[in-house]
Parts: sequence; structure tokens; C-alpha cells
Amino acid sequence: MRKRRTILVVLLSLFFVCAILAIVVGSLWNKPLGPGLGLSEQYSTPVSESYASGTAVNLTGQNQVSNPESTPSLSVNSQGNTITVASQAPTRQPLCDGPATMTILAIGSDQRGNEYRYGLADSIHIIRIDFAIPNIMVIDFPRDLWVEIPGISDHYGITHAKLNQAYLFGNPGMGYYDGPGEGPGLLARTLELNFGLRIDHYIAVNMQSFVKVINAVGGVDIQVETPIDLNFGDAKPNPKYIFTVGTHHIDGELALDLALNRIPTTFQRMKYQKMVLAALREKLLRQDMLPKLPKLVAQFITSVQTDLSLNDIDSLICIAQAVPKENIKADSFPQDMFTPSDIFDPYRKVDTYIYKADFDAIRAMLADFMNGIWPMP
Repeated sequence: MRKRRTILVVLLSLFFVCAILAIVVGSLWNKPLGPGLGLSEQYSTPVSESYASGTAVNLTGQNQVSNPESTPSLSVNSQGNTITVASQAPTRQPLCDGPATMTILAIGSDQRGNEYRYGLADSIHIIRIDFAIPNIMVIDFPRDLWVEIPGISDHYGITHAKLNQAYLFGNPGMGYYDGPGEGPGLLARTLELNFGLRIDHYIAVNMQSFVKVINAVGGVDIQVETPIDLNFGDAKPNPKYIFTVGTHHIDGELALDLALNRIPTTFQRMKYQKMVLAALREKLLRQDMLPKLPKLVAQFITSVQTDLSLNDIDSLICIAQAVPKENIKADSFPQDMFTPSDIFDPYRKVDTYIYKADFDAIRAMLADFMNGIWPMP
């Protein structure tokens, strides 16, 4: 009798310990890795009814998604044009244990150090991930838009600035912003205030981490359609900065030099950034790289600024493997929407270069984007 009681006590103790461990691990698994945005509600769209079933994939890739058969559909965008929406037969539920959709603010910080206390948003991208179709859509923002910035007017009377300055003013080193999410939080609120865009999560990468990521995957291959010369008129041009038409393999340092080039305009920089990011995406989605993704994430997760949890990252790695290449789209706003101008910046007390634009038109296009309508009008 005593022996049975002892075994029962041991089993109950083990069960209790396992339960405590499950609670602790579960809370860490779902805990954001950085300050949350603190927005009132997340953006989401309803999941369509099932026409085809899918199988969820986990981080290890053991459960593969059988992609449903493509079914093109028509939709009317904000400009009144009927266009084809890149879609597939909807699934019964979101894949990879993800939400219906997730919108991520991706920031390229010009901070050269290892931290995120300062820095402008050198590049600004919005990523919309549909876990039910599945597809991924990316749009980039010109950083020189003159916008209203909320929540910091009591610091130097700042009410307006360039879009990329919202990230700077929100970073903790500045001491201007007391709200949630630090730099990404203030940038997310600025995007919502000016363009009605609701962000779910953010991820920011500084220059040093960007270089290390490119090098960690063995460099990337960029596709050059027109010749590029990054020598900036040097007396003795460096051959490594001259790209002829074709494919070029570049390392992290050269990728950063290319991504930072803004000659002749900011839109050229956005084009180069898109070129580098497309090359990185192609490299990461290669069959020989997919098994290495979890290790790469583990290696660099402490080098980025993000409010994603480990569970979110697991879902993102999973959906990256599930989305067909043709369902990954990246675009920019039409360049003719923006007019170069200048304005007096009361913070820096100088005239500064900006882009003027019709914000209502941007809002309408973003509404299409958030509803999964592609391509951009």
C-alpha cells in the first residue's frame, strides 16, 4: 500500500513540475521580444470559407502544406479599375497557426552600432501576410514625406517632420516619446494618423546586423537590368562599385553600399533596396537554405528590434515555406504621385528636402493593399 502511495506521489509531483514548466515555457514562447506597440486592436480580415483544405506546417518543416489550386478572381480597386487579384482557393483556416492576416512594419535603421537607441528609418516597408490564401505583399514608403507626428509636441514644439524622423524621435536615446513601442511605436502611430494604416508588429534592423545577415547566408545574387556605377565621381573608380547588366554576387558590405545609394533620388534608393531584399528573399527560400532558417533566426534574433514573439517567428518561418513564389509580391507607390519640394524644418532649423503627395490617394491605395488587392493601381 505504501509503495503504491509513493509511486502516486512521485507521479503527481512529476505532473505538477511538467505543468509548471509548460506554463513557463508557454509564456516565454508567446512573450514579445521587445516593447509592444500598444495599439487598441490588431488589423485582421475574415478567413474565407473552405474550398480546399491545407495542413499546418511547424518550424521544423515536418508538416508540408499542399498548396491549393490557383483560382484567379476579379476585384475593383480604389481607382475604379477591375483588376485580377493574385489568389488561391481559400483554406479552411489560417496555415501555420497564424492569424488570418498579419501586418508588419519593417524598418531599416541607419544606426551603425549594435543598439537601437538612436537612428533614422532609412527604409520603411509594410509587409502584409495572408495566412489563409497564403500570400505575402510588400509596399515601401518614401522616407521624405512631410507628416504629422503625434505625441511629442511638448518636446521642442515638434508637430511635423519627415516620416523617417518619427522613428528617430521615438527611440529611447532621444527622450522625446513616452508611449509604447519606442521608435517603431511612434512610427506606427504616425503611419496610422496620416494614412489610416494599422500595424500589428514591427521589426527593425540596423546597418551592422544587415551586413552580418547577408554574410551569414554567403552573400546574395542581384539581378542588374541597367548598368549601375556607385563610384560617385571618384577620380579613380573602384571596379567593385560598377555593375554591368546581368547577375552579380555581392557580400554584406557591398549590399549595404548599394542599398544606401540615393543618386539621383530617394526613389533610386528604394529601387536598390528592393533589389537587395529580393535577392535575400530568393536566397533564404532556396531548398538548401530552408532547413537553416531556424538557426539563422536564433543567431540574429537578439540583433534586431522587434515585438514579435518566438511563436510569431515560428509561424513566419512556416508560412515562408508554404507561400508559392508567385504569391510573393513587392511594389512601390507610383513615383508620379510625389512632388519634390522643400520646407523649413523647425527642429533642425534648416530648409529640408521633402516630397509632397495627396495623402487621401495614399490612404485609398493602402486600403486596397490591406484588403489584399494587387497590383497597386
